[in-house]
Amino acid sequence: MGNDYAVNANYQTWLWEKLGEKCVKNLKKHAFDAHAMPNVDEARKFILDMISGYDTFGFGGSDTTRALGLVDALKGKGKTVYDHWVEGLSGEENLAIRKNQMLADCFLCSANAVSASGEIVNVDGMGNRTNGMTFGPKKVVIVAGMNKVRPDLESALNRVREVAGPMRAKSLNMETPCAETGVCNDCNSPQRICRVTVILHRKPVLTDISVVLINQAMGM
Repeated sequence: MGNDYAVNANYQTWLWEKLGEKCVKNLKKHAFDAHAMPNVDEARKFILDMISGYDTFGFGGSDTTRALGLVDALKGKGKTVYDHWVEGLSGEENLAIRKNQMLADCFLCSANAVSASGEIVNVDGMGNRTNGMTFGPKKVVIVAGMNKVRPDLESALNRVREVAGPMRAKSLNMETPCAETGVCNDCNSPQRICRVTVILHRKPVLTDISVVLINQAMGM
């Protein structure tokens, strides 16, 4: 059993490597600065080296960027970090941080899905993440595990409805149909989190965006 699992994991790594190569190639065609990293450690080092020249950083709601330890690493270097996931914030403090994220030198976030054809899909409830990744910061870094890569745009959008949306709503203890059933119902729930959909078909004209794909399962 153990050996069989290891063999299957090796094949999964190989498949994701090949899919990642295709995805990076097409993202570059769409003017994104795209990179594939084999693991978390190399991705962390690569990203920290790439953004070392900036002073202020905004973080969208992302398990992936935090799993990389980027928030703590940047704070340890004396950088200013705008992170609305800090516990104990008042509503006004939380809102102010979200606004500052969009004006930071560098904005870091993940994606709900990335298509191997070269598009990036994000769905927000408030819109601070989708705003920050399209216009404002000098530099944007989008980090995603290969579990989020789908063959084309349609399947990437389906991933949001079938995987990312229900899982995020459940993790936030939202009172939405998908948090109960695991199935998207295109609801009108007051706590609906899928309110703003942004598809980056090409790199926005005035925004420098790097995409870093990690050959591991990361985030929801």
